[in-house]
Amino acid sequence: MRTPIRERLLDERGDVPGWVLITLMTAGLVIVIWGLAGPALSGVFDQAISRVLGF
Repeated sequence: MRTPIRERLLDERGDVPGWVLITLMTAGLVIVIWGLAGPALSGVFDQAISRVLGF
């Protein structure tokens, strides 16, 4: 006997378009943040290395 709850549990389609959208939006945010923060982080890293090496 199939009940509505059992039908819902057996349905494995899920919300694929929602997960795809979340994945694409996350990737987009990472690219934007990396583009904005990359040069600043590179400068901080270079400054830290120059202090450690004594340049």
